[in-house]
This record gives sequence, structure tokens and C-alpha cells, in this order.
Amino acid sequence: MYRCTECGIVACSEDPERRFPGDCPSAAPESAGDLAAYDADDLELARHAALVEAGGYCRQTRLEETMAFARRCGFSHLGIAFCVGLQREAAVLDEVLTANGFTVDSVLCKNGALEKEAFGLSDADKIEPGTYEPICNPVGQARALERAGTQFNIVLGLCVGHDSLFFKHSHAPVTVLAAKDRVLGHNPIAALYLADGYYHDKLHPAAGEGDTAG
Repeated sequence: MYRCTECGIVACSEDPERRFPGDCPSAAPESAGDLAAYDADDLELARHAALVEAGGYCRQTRLEETMAFARRCGFSHLGIAFCVGLQREAAVLDEVLTANGFTVDSVLCKNGALEKEAFGLSDADKIEPGTYEPICNPVGQARALERAGTQFNIVLGLCVGHDSLFFKHSHAPVTVLAAKDRVLGHNPIAALYLADGYYHDKLHPAAGEGDTAG
């Protein structure tokens, strides 16, 4: 229905006269109610996000922007939901946030020690069959941070899908500091930069070869 990726006008961003094409979401009658869909808390977050963008655009790192946003919103108690494989990075993040005056609680993905078998997975479904391998527990991360009373949560390297569950269950607003991609050094957008080169065949499979699900 909507193909913003193919838009050659980008009127919503660049045209002050707003000559929206017919299939533009901005032209849909329903879009007139978008502003009304923002409640008071949403409006406040959106305003602060825009101010952080204007204040640090192309000058501040994402980590600096995250702290600036938290300060503007009055969030002093932050949560870190991280992958156990990035515990060292999470410890540095905790140290930096604490040094900047924030109270920090952190919960790793394997909290709860829930066995994969309890989720209907078999031993063959493990990364290393024949070993003890607990499943990631993003719902537990969200619940623990809620109990801790965090006001703003930071995701650091949660798995695809597990991050979705954390977003769904987090009581507080969430931002992502880094998305997991072990192959590309946690820089997943590199695959897009290589989509017409090294990764072309992987990302543009022949007809019928696109399903790589196990």
C-alpha cells in the first residue's frame, strides 16, 4: 500500500508546499489525525527527541544523545537490557552512565535460567546440542527493570525477536544503543552497504531460495 522507499519526491521532508503523491501516507485522510494520536507523554518525548537531534546532529555519538535525551526528559534511573555476549560492553555503558550521574540497573538476557526445552525446543535446536543452554528471557528483563523502577531502558545487543519481546513488555520507553550482528561486528547496516557487492547473492536469492528459516 505504501512505498516510501521508492518515493522520488519526499515532500513530507523537503517540499514546503507538500505536494504529496496519491499513494503517500501523508495524503491519506487518516493521517490528519496523527497529531491527535500523540498523548501528553508522547508529545513530550517527541519534543525532547527533536531538541536532542537539533542540538547534537552529526556532532554527538548515539551514547551522548541517549544521555542528553534522558536528561531532557528528567529520566535519572536508567535500565540496560543486554546480551550476555556483550557483558563487557554493558559494564562500560553502566560505568559511563553512572559517571554522568544516572542510577543504573542492568539485566542480562539469560536471567531466570529458563531451559529451552520448556519452550518446546529440542536438544537439536540448541546452538550446541548436548549442553545446558538456557533461552534468552527478554520478558524477564522487562519485568526485572520494572521492579527496579527504571524510567528509561537501553537495549544493547539483544537477539532478533527477543528484542521485540522486550519492546513489547517494557514498562518504560526504550532506545537501542546497538543491534546484535556477530558477523558484522554489531553493525547490521553494513549488509545494506554491501547488498550490491559482496552480499548480493546472499541477499538477492534466486526465486524459491529466499526462505532460510530452520
